[in-house]
Amino acid sequence: MLNKKSSFKWSKLYIVVVFLLMYAPLFYLMMYSFNSGGDMTHFAGFTLEHYQSLFEDVRLMTFILNTFIIALLSALLATVIGTLGAIAIYYYRSSHQRQMTLNLNSVLMVTPDVMMGASFLLMFSILIPIKFGFMTVLLSHIAFNVPIVVLMVLPRLYEMNPSMITAAMDLGANQNQILTRIILPSIRSGIFAGYFMAFTYSLDDFAVTFFITGNGFSTLSVEVYSRARTGVSLEINALSTLMFLVALGLVFGYYSLRRGEEKRKLIKQRKNKEVI
Repeated sequence: MLNKKSSFKWSKLYIVVVFLLMYAPLFYLMMYSFNSGGDMTHFAGFTLEHYQSLFEDVRLMTFILNTFIIALLSALLATVIGTLGAIAIYYYRSSHQRQMTLNLNSVLMVTPDVMMGASFLLMFSILIPIKFGFMTVLLSHIAFNVPIVVLMVLPRLYEMNPSMITAAMDLGANQNQILTRIILPSIRSGIFAGYFMAFTYSLDDFAVTFFITGNGFSTLSVEVYSRARTGVSLEINALSTLMFLVALGLVFGYYSLRRGEEKRKLIKQRKNKEVI
């Protein structure tokens, strides 16, 4: 019993230390976004002037708008493509083809961002000549988000009860009805998870975007990098604080949706038991 208690305490201490190492720099950065001084060496007093200057910076606000437009569009299109791709993989008759496709999908997940950015640079420069800007950034973000969506959606397909599809076919349902009324509602949580993950990946991507941006179009991560080379201002601290709050809101929104779906499933199971 003593050994179990001591190991449990050590595990809790380990988790606390890990979270401190992860979040302490972030909270340090957030604290100095309210600093009336001009640097991060000492806290002179509380102020909101850095947030005010952030919203008055037209150039930075333009890049923020670009970033969210790219993230929303790429996540939406990648979710549609990735969901359909996951359904296609699920219905592969050959297990060898299914495994090979999943392996290729995993390779894209583990490929370094620098290599992926360089490959997109070559593709849009030589193979498919496209003017660098909004379209090249959007296409590249869709490309690296699709594998993420596939990995989020596919487990939900395997959890789906296949007898529902068989019953629907016996009742005369066509393929479109099976897809819209059975498959998509059953994997809805995976689709939402894929969209949120794709949105997050697109929102903070730097390496890939750095290679294929141009023509006056840029995203927030590239702009922050270019400013950091001349010295990070507390305006960037304010921006980082707001971005963290947005990400936190997305996480809580996703988990609230998951909890709501789990509650509905439990209610449905209880009603089915009562009927039986």
